[in-house]
Amino acid sequence: MTAPEEIPSHRALVREAGRVRLALRPTQRPAPGELLVTTPVAGLCGTDIQMLRGLRDDPAPVIGHEGIARVVAAGTGVPGPPAPGTPVVINPTHRDDPSFLLGHNVDGLLQELTRIPATAVGAGLVVPLEQVPDAVLGTLVEPLAGVRYALGLLATARPRTLVVYGDGNIGQLAVRAARGLLGADVRVLLVHHTAEGLEWSTRHPVPGTELLGGGNPHALPPLADGPVAALLATPRDGTLDALDGALRLGGGDLTVDLFGGLPPGASSPLLPGVDLTAVRAANRAGHPVPASFTEATTTGGRRVRLTGHRGVANGHLLEAAAELCRRPALYRDLVTHVVEPAEAARIMNDLAAGRRRTVDGNRLLKLAVRFAPAPAPPRERW
Repeated sequence: MTAPEEIPSHRALVREAGRVRLALRPTQRPAPGELLVTTPVAGLCGTDIQMLRGLRDDPAPVIGHEGIARVVAAGTGVPGPPAPGTPVVINPTHRDDPSFLLGHNVDGLLQELTRIPATAVGAGLVVPLEQVPDAVLGTLVEPLAGVRYALGLLATARPRTLVVYGDGNIGQLAVRAARGLLGADVRVLLVHHTAEGLEWSTRHPVPGTELLGGGNPHALPPLADGPVAALLATPRDGTLDALDGALRLGGGDLTVDLFGGLPPGASSPLLPGVDLTAVRAANRAGHPVPASFTEATTTGGRRVRLTGHRGVANGHLLEAAAELCRRPALYRDLVTHVVEPAEAARIMNDLAAGRRRTVDGNRLLKLAVRFAPAPAPPRERW
């Protein structure tokens, strides 16, 4: 067994001067209250790609918050479980401490070893797993947890129709999870914003999901009477356009989840006086209970309920892991690229340089980075 003192450095995908490089970083001992974890396979998400492209100014040199980790060592003062070797998922969002946002302002999981700060450990954000998907599927636990949170919010409206805007990983997760949370009879439409996304969906069909190209609301088929839900699974720079389309949908009562990111103070001319960023931030990491909704009236006189969330609750992560264990075949095709760290650096730099999501001839939905087997966990606390 390798002792902690014999782990002088570890590999990491580090952002420097607008580029990503695979580098060796010193392995620091966990301070009091901290945990050291390893992530055999870590994922790259859409928000990470926005950071690579300079659309967000999050400062962490090492990004990434997706993947199943295992505890390697604990600093002094960490009580009880999780013990070394325990499979865990790290909840990346602290409800009360904005200084912890894993992979954004704190170094993330795209490295062999990651220190989890005491503020996160003390808040219970290192969540032991009883049902453990395989490591590659584990990159979908956190995004699926976010999707389940959003669908749970929309379920309060008992929608007969769900319209998902966005053809990336979140949109694809949503159409796969929708009927399990909204009911087997809900009508599901997926609105694509790229031709490449529509082509990928056509080759990877989800039974009962209607595929639509473009975001023009007038191109949508007629919606039956009854409640309508819209989930905006778009990049930050596409959310307002998707909202415009959603607010023009037909059908009955409308509830919209602002899943996609928004710039500070974002607003829509169709919803004068509504601070959309505040609406999205009103639900955070599973709180409050019951969840917050904002009721508003469009300039056309339509009443609409708006909601959204930041972060997820630990329960959402556990539910997502269980779902991936229960129905792995439903989600496996969403991990489109599994590569070693050196190849991941090349792909990340290519993604940073352009707007396309095609990698080596295949559309990228989820990039999973497979690190070498981690050092065996020590028996003693560090």
